[in-house]
This record gives sequence, C-alpha cells and structure tokens, in this order.
Amino acid sequence: MRSTTATKKRSYCVIGAGTAGLCAARHALQSGGEVTVFEMAKQLGGTWVFNEQVDKNEYGIDVHSSMYKGLKTNLPKEIMGYPDFPIPEQDSSYIPAEDMLKFFQLFADSYGITENIKFSHYVIRIKPTKDEKRWEVIARDCPNDKLVTYYYDYVLVCNGHYHTPSFPKYPGADLYQGKQMHSHQFRTNEPFVGETVLVIGAGPSGMDLAYEISKKADRVTLSHHLKDSPKTVFPENVTLKPDVVRLTETGVVYADGTSLDFSVICYSTGYKYTFPFLSSDCGIIVEDNYVQKLYKHCINIRYPTMAFIGLPYYVCAAQMMDLQARFCIKFFSGAKQLPGQEEMEQDTNSEMEERWSRGLRKRQAHMMGPQEDQYYDDLARTAEVDPIKPVIKKLHKLCAFRFSEDLVNFRNDKFRIVDDETYVKVN
Repeated sequence: MRSTTATKKRSYCVIGAGTAGLCAARHALQSGGEVTVFEMAKQLGGTWVFNEQVDKNEYGIDVHSSMYKGLKTNLPKEIMGYPDFPIPEQDSSYIPAEDMLKFFQLFADSYGITENIKFSHYVIRIKPTKDEKRWEVIARDCPNDKLVTYYYDYVLVCNGHYHTPSFPKYPGADLYQGKQMHSHQFRTNEPFVGETVLVIGAGPSGMDLAYEISKKADRVTLSHHLKDSPKTVFPENVTLKPDVVRLTETGVVYADGTSLDFSVICYSTGYKYTFPFLSSDCGIIVEDNYVQKLYKHCINIRYPTMAFIGLPYYVCAAQMMDLQARFCIKFFSGAKQLPGQEEMEQDTNSEMEERWSRGLRKRQAHMMGPQEDQYYDDLARTAEVDPIKPVIKKLHKLCAFRFSEDLVNFRNDKFRIVDDETYVKVN
C-alpha cells in the first residue's frame, strides 16, 4: 500500500483577511500548506474597509470596521507595509484608507492569496476534533445561508481586536439624557453640527475624533487621564479635562469637581478582545483583554496547532504581524520544533510576572510600547527568522507619538527609507 503521509500537505485555517490574516496566509502558502481564509465581509482589508453601517451588516452580523470617512493613516506608509513588500511610492507618507486597501489587494494578488479567501463566510465555531489532532471549523456561508463544516491541521486566528467596543461603567450613565456612542460608530463629523461633545479617552482615535468633530461642533472637550497633557495645539473650541467620575442628566462631573453639560458623549475607550467562535475546550481564556495561555503572545500552549496573530498593541502592526506569522509557520511547517508545553508555560509565566512587577494590569498584558523591540528580537531569535529592520524600529519610535505633539500637522511629514539602518525626513 502506498504511503501518503510524506506527500500530505498541512492544512491551515486563517480567520480574517485583514493585515494579520493576509500575511499569515502568505507564509502558510509559501511553506507549502493548503490555506483557507474565512472573511465575513465581501472584500479583504479588515479594519481598512469603510462601511456606512455601524452595528449589523446585511446578514445580521456585527460590523467589525471602525473606519470613518476621510481617515488617513497615523503612521507613515514607509513602516506600514510588510518587511519585504512595501507600500508603493507616492507623494505622501500618510495615506488615505483607500490606498491601504489597494495595497492589501496588490499583496493578496501577488502571492495567490485572493483565490483562497472564502468571502461572506462567518466562522461560528472552532473546536478540537475528538482525537485532538485536528480542528473542526463550522462556518456560515452567508449568501447561501447554510452551515458548512471543515477540518484543518492548524488554525491562525487573525480577527483583529478593534471591533467590539469597551464601555466604562460610570455612575449615572442611565440618567444621562443626551446621546452616548462609541468611536467605533463614528463615520463622519456631519451629524455633530451645532452639538456640544465630550470625547472620553485620549489615545490615537480619541485625539483624532476630538479634532475631526471640532470642525463641526460648537465645542468639544477631551477627557483623559494621561500623566502629561497632550502637547498638541487644538482648535480654540477644544478644551482638555481630567477623568469623568459620574454622569448627570445633562452632562458630567469631572475628577477636579467641576461639571459641564453636553449633548453627545463619545467613548473612545478601546475595545474588547473577543473570540466568540472558539469553543470552551480550545484552551483559551480571556480575562480583561488578557488572552491566555499563549507562548510569546501567539501560540496556544494547550493546543500548539492554534495561534493568534496581532494581539500586542502599541506596536508597528504590519511588521509585527508578519514577524509573528513567520514565527508560527516556522514551527507549524515542521521547519523547527516547538519547546514542550512545560517549557512554554515557564517562559510565559516568567514574562508575565515581569510585566506585573512593572505595575501593568491584566488589560495591559499584551501592551508593548517601550518593550516592542525586545519582543520583536525575541521572536526572531527563538524561531531563527529575519528580524525587523532597525530603520523600521527607529522611524516607528519617532512617529508613534507625533500625533500628541502636533495633531493638526504631523501627517504633512514625509519620509524616505535610505537603507536598513537609515531614513530621512524629506520636507
């Protein structure tokens, strides 16, 4: 009897055709695997796809994109492409969302990914098979309204984490008579003409939204708990205030004891990490955005044939996701052997203990920021794959907080990468 074990290709299920899913699919394909990408939207691009709808799509599924009209990248294109597939040259470094979509389509077409994507397919459930050797994936074929079951050797979870809004719990939230919304629902500043608006949260999206809304609203207040107030010069109708402690019928009371009335409160308070399609026996628990237990923030320790691409934040996203994908595929393809479960647990426990000792909380379990370079280098060293180029790290550090220094003008900066170590600012 002829043996087929030597010729059988490894099969990969990739959840999501955004930044993470596309590079995961590319590397799985290039390792010789058979790949299926499940994408619930009609097109690839993930969070970069603009959708007028804010709650449910035509199939009754939650809309994942938080994209709004006119959005431009808040990092330069020179560091937003993949390591060996940069975004094509153009006049600006900060580019519109539509250009990011064109880039992802070009990337997918160049590596034969597009024909492996099942569009308008919503993954309902993933669970280990009875022998725990494969994965059973149940997906809804939305246009035909039918459930289909598939089986795979490996699962790469790439569904992103900017789709399920996180709302703070303030006393009096049920008393407030005005409109409450999350930044996830923002699509254009047109509805804010004549409004008085409070934006809660001064991360990149909160800062951007306060500025965008100020172009139409009568007045905007940005409430934040940053140690140092943003240095940027806002328009005259924007003021900064400390944390909100409670809501009233007409507005809010701040931590400094002052109060102010608003017609709209916009929560720019982040998102929840959710994986509703993972069955409880997948071995993954999420507590206050801490996804556990994962080896190097990627590989499911209990079932090391499942990985998550893109969980860390305050990172150079596309570059990190590509590195994570190469890290995982190096092991999944058989090119390198993973450590044993006990060793992976020890490595993870030791890293998390170091994080807690720095005062980080569970919801910051995957925050990188100042630790990003250390993380990238650890991934590259462990899997023996190419590291992220020094020039990318340098330029990311320069640009990461530019929005807080000059929100109005930072997107006018233009950069050019000279070599693996050097970039220049060309204006």
